[in-house]
Amino acid sequence: MPRDRVLAIIQAGGAGGRMDVLTRERAKPALPFLGVFQLVDLPLSNLTHSGVDEVWLSVQFQGGTLEEQVANGRPWDLDRSRGGLRLLMPEEGTGSLDEEGFAKGNADELFRIRDQIASYAPDALLVMSADHVYRLDYTDAIEAHRRTGAECTVVTTEVPVEEAGNHATVETDGEGLVTGFDYKPEEPTTGTIATEVFVYDPTVLVEVLEELHRELGGESEAGDTGLEDFGDHLLPRLVERGRTYAHPLEGYWRDLGQPHLYLRAHQDFLTDDHDVLGHANWPILTRQPQRAPARFLQGVDVADSLVSPGAEVGGVVRRSVLGPGVVVEAGAEVHDSVIFRDTVVRRGARVHWSIVDSFCEIGPDARVGEPGVAGTDDSDVVTLVGRGSTVGEGVSLDAGSRLEPGSSA
Repeated sequence: MPRDRVLAIIQAGGAGGRMDVLTRERAKPALPFLGVFQLVDLPLSNLTHSGVDEVWLSVQFQGGTLEEQVANGRPWDLDRSRGGLRLLMPEEGTGSLDEEGFAKGNADELFRIRDQIASYAPDALLVMSADHVYRLDYTDAIEAHRRTGAECTVVTTEVPVEEAGNHATVETDGEGLVTGFDYKPEEPTTGTIATEVFVYDPTVLVEVLEELHRELGGESEAGDTGLEDFGDHLLPRLVERGRTYAHPLEGYWRDLGQPHLYLRAHQDFLTDDHDVLGHANWPILTRQPQRAPARFLQGVDVADSLVSPGAEVGGVVRRSVLGPGVVVEAGAEVHDSVIFRDTVVRRGARVHWSIVDSFCEIGPDARVGEPGVAGTDDSDVVTLVGRGSTVGEGVSLDAGSRLEPGSSA
């Protein structure tokens, strides 16, 4: 059979407010993952290995931080004259007044580029977010979409029911037809959720987006189409039409969109690849500068941790991730934390349940965060230190503290 003409859109999101100081100066998909990757590397790598080579990266906030990272698609062989990687930035003067500037949600974002989608005329439109960790051959979902004759295929996964309220829950019949959809319910009744990977019939998608805009746009403020996120109006309408199907994702999946979830995912990979890493035929591709090997000095004590190239460790590191070029001096300790690149933790300092951004300095005998807090369950107890910040000698930052980028404490 002829191969489907597939267009993939990675929705890189707006200002990542839930990640607080870590996304003040970067797009959320540019956040590091496991020291040596960025979040955007995962969907781009999955697309490359799935043979999808027409990829649009839609950026709503701090686009320059992603533009540098993706390097015109070179790490994924997407730098080409025909097809390849294309960056979509917010525009003005291209549509009606309610389409100007930044989108107000991911369904709103799709509406604003509907003419470009229609002009490209793909057989299938693959849409995904960029702040989740998983391994998936997207062609499986596309084939399921074609086999069922779906208007929309929702890739699903399972989470504990008590966590499902943070996502869109999905109910299906025995044939996989979606019969119920609830966006961030207060009292979820199922642990089956949408992974924010969708396959759409592009003609139907554009039709439904325009239909919803006619219904909702008149009640919205200037610069707002009224469509909001996919779970507010778009998916409920498609489910009502009766041709939306679920495609289960087998294996590991994690949302990294909040500090405690970000820490939890990093802790997951300290001692296990979870069938995401370590595949010779399915590597995570990235653009990272070359660094010297990591150096461990005499007296170092490191366990259950990931240490990136260029790091130098002379102290204690437990259950943590050290990015490229991180220095942990003798007498310093880092526990249950993620330290971004080129940050220095000076002698006698203690870091617990924290995420410390790049180019920071944790001064001698400083205390950042607290031991014993529920750092993988509650973002309010995770300490965040913004890019280029300094924690002075002997200074203590309590659990849950936030230090803005470029500031001192």
